[in-house]
Amino acid sequence: MTMTSARSARAGSDKSGLLHETWEIVKTIVIALLVALILRVFLFQPFTIPSASMEPTLLEGDYIIVSKFAYGYSRHSAPFSPPVMEGRVLYTPPERGDIVVFKLPRDGRTDYIKRVVGLPGDRVQVREGAVYINGKPIRRQAAGEGVAQSPFGFERPVDRYRETLADGTSYMTHDLGPDGEVDNTDVYTVPAGHFFMMGDNRDNSVDSRYPPEFGVGFVPAENLVGKAEMILFSWNAEASLFKPWTWFTEVRPSRFFTHLQ
Repeated sequence: MTMTSARSARAGSDKSGLLHETWEIVKTIVIALLVALILRVFLFQPFTIPSASMEPTLLEGDYIIVSKFAYGYSRHSAPFSPPVMEGRVLYTPPERGDIVVFKLPRDGRTDYIKRVVGLPGDRVQVREGAVYINGKPIRRQAAGEGVAQSPFGFERPVDRYRETLADGTSYMTHDLGPDGEVDNTDVYTVPAGHFFMMGDNRDNSVDSRYPPEFGVGFVPAENLVGKAEMILFSWNAEASLFKPWTWFTEVRPSRFFTHLQ
């Protein structure tokens, strides 16, 4: 074999090896993306809490994990909610007290997170800040004072209450008093196939107490994305991706791996 032919053979071998290595890298990336997509659509999806509407249960800056299989699947289970199906498959209805991520009914795109208070057929009413289901109040016990974010972004003192549902599910709420904008309402009758959602920060939550034109209204079962299961990580609202030192100075380790209810 001549020197020239040997060099050509080595060049061809190097080129073939480079192509093979490139193909393996591309294949690995594609497989990793497919696995991530499958996990996101069918199993779990992370969300960051952007507001104070679920205080004190969830704080702005909490990074939570949502179970996608808890209520079955709809088109909203997939990214961008493609119009591939109607209704839900493998449907298991949420229970009263569940913390749920759902798509805002009026646009079908915006993610909201609230607590399920009313089930299909329920009659829900708020009287002086207390929630009544089918004429009976949710058990509500005063739990001292706390601090919460106002709708205008500053902190102010609030009354804390522990609500306990008939099945024993218990959680804390914040309330500024008995005469807020939606602390005294008419009776809402939840339609079949819909749910009534409320935030735990009762006077700083746009939820089902407000009409769908500018609030949430009743949430169709199809719009459910999943059940919030755990706070994985948490940072104060002052933390910023563009200020790396805040990743450490604004961390809230006491909230890591907190089970939600």
